[in-house]
Amino acid sequence: IYAGDKMPAGLLLIVMFVVSALGGMIWGMIPAVFKANWNTNETLFTLMLNYVAMQVVTYCIVFWENPKGSNTVGIINQATKGGWLPELFGQKYGWNVVIVLILTVGMFIYLKYCKQGYEIAVVGESENTARYAGIQVKKVIIRTMAISGAICGIAGFVIVSGASHTISTATAGGRGFTAIIVAWLSKFNTFIMVAVSFGIVFMNQGAVQIATQYGLNENASNVLLGIILFFMIGAEFFINYRVKRAKK
Repeated sequence: IYAGDKMPAGLLLIVMFVVSALGGMIWGMIPAVFKANWNTNETLFTLMLNYVAMQVVTYCIVFWENPKGSNTVGIINQATKGGWLPELFGQKYGWNVVIVLILTVGMFIYLKYCKQGYEIAVVGESENTARYAGIQVKKVIIRTMAISGAICGIAGFVIVSGASHTISTATAGGRGFTAIIVAWLSKFNTFIMVAVSFGIVFMNQGAVQIATQYGLNENASNVLLGIILFFMIGAEFFINYRVKRAKK
């Protein structure tokens, strides 16, 4: 918004990328520090921080609104397209795909073949075991949530710079909550996450098409997708467990 007409296009995108990652990293470290030092619940902490973040955006919209009085940011740099990710190989969202694939490969290598990835797995299974093995649990928690926050910041960069070109309290659009389901269904395999994400998007668009075709309201597609995911999660239980009547 402020540097769109003051920086070269390439430099502006690099600055946006780096600052987005740093902003996400700082935001992720807030609950991490509390978790590491006072064992607060990171799930509740981050959920509450979502509301803080939305109010920060609401506050900033007062300064960013375009046109004035609209209470919305509008399309940022629509005339100059400053800060917009350019097309790649003629594809409007080409860079979005490339960034996601780079993150996917990078996180797969990090989690599977790096010492820090192994430490994350051990701490996640049992903090006491990790301490016994000489792993600094506090350091692992803070570092992991900082990296996670940075990735979320990059995701925000991709959404704003590569897709919506605007900012609002609805920019995230519940993607963080969907990501929890994606990670769970994928058993934390980064490549499977790509396939599951594609499947969810495919189902969501199909649900939208069904709702449109039958004249249902705008929330019907979310209800349909929720029902599908509910039964997928329910089926997972019966794959892993069997109901068996105990003998007397």
